[in-house]
Amino acid sequence: MNEASKSSNDNIVAAFFNFLKLEKGLSDNTIASYSSDIKQFIVFLKNSVEFTRVTPDIINDYLVKLNRQGLTAKSISRKISSLKQLYVYLMKNKLIQESPLSNIMMPKQGTSIPKPLSENKITKLLNSPDESTAIGFRDKTMIELMYSCGLRVSELIGVKLMEVNLNQGTLLITGKGQKQRLIPMGEYATDYLSNYLTRFRKLLLKVKKSNYVFLSNRGTNMTRQTFWYSIKKYAQKADIYPLPSPHMLRHSFATHLLNHGADLRVVQMLLGHSNISTTQIYTLVAKEKLKEIHQKHHPRG
Repeated sequence: MNEASKSSNDNIVAAFFNFLKLEKGLSDNTIASYSSDIKQFIVFLKNSVEFTRVTPDIINDYLVKLNRQGLTAKSISRKISSLKQLYVYLMKNKLIQESPLSNIMMPKQGTSIPKPLSENKITKLLNSPDESTAIGFRDKTMIELMYSCGLRVSELIGVKLMEVNLNQGTLLITGKGQKQRLIPMGEYATDYLSNYLTRFRKLLLKVKKSNYVFLSNRGTNMTRQTFWYSIKKYAQKADIYPLPSPHMLRHSFATHLLNHGADLRVVQMLLGHSNISTTQIYTLVAKEKLKEIHQKHHPRG
């Protein structure tokens, strides 16, 4: 092991993550994703090569290894993107003159169409939690809120008391890149959130203090893993297979809005997409639904 290379790479990584957090305002989850990708590259380098001495040939060897591991084009693209950001940072700080990834092409990806739940399955999922218990009512409120507002999981578990306005029925959400957006909750979600805050949250909080809306049974803020486990449990109870991920509630929110005639620009604002091309993927899902209806009901479908 080359200790000098290891020390140099460790210092660069620490400074890079500090830059992502303080200057670019990226979330902890996004930085964790960068960290995972870059640590994997460090393992490949075996601490024998400094970042500043990496060549295009080394990058190509790394891509060959990733392909041999059977990773999808999407996964490989994400890892390349993480490394490109690192080398943009190194160039910006004049530690290198040219990036070894400057001529690296992203692997071609097929269009990934989100898989929403049907409106009937959403209803079954919403009816699964036991509303007579604090945990069940919390989970029902979280599912209702995520589907009503199209939130990301990180946004949902990160909601704080000061960001809730029950009188106006709105949430102030801080999304990717620390961008804020104001979202209407809808009547059902507002009612459930009001009841949860009034009746059940204090039972979960016990003697602790917290600014977060949604709490675990230990009085601490919820984790992504806990919410994923809850969705899985309620989907099994409602006989919904394959088991949905929490993010499918966000997909369902967007798709169902478009199916019911919502404007694409409005859906873009509600989802917090900076580019409408990201939102347009949901129009493909809506078109598939229209084709399905046509084939099912038209005499010559």
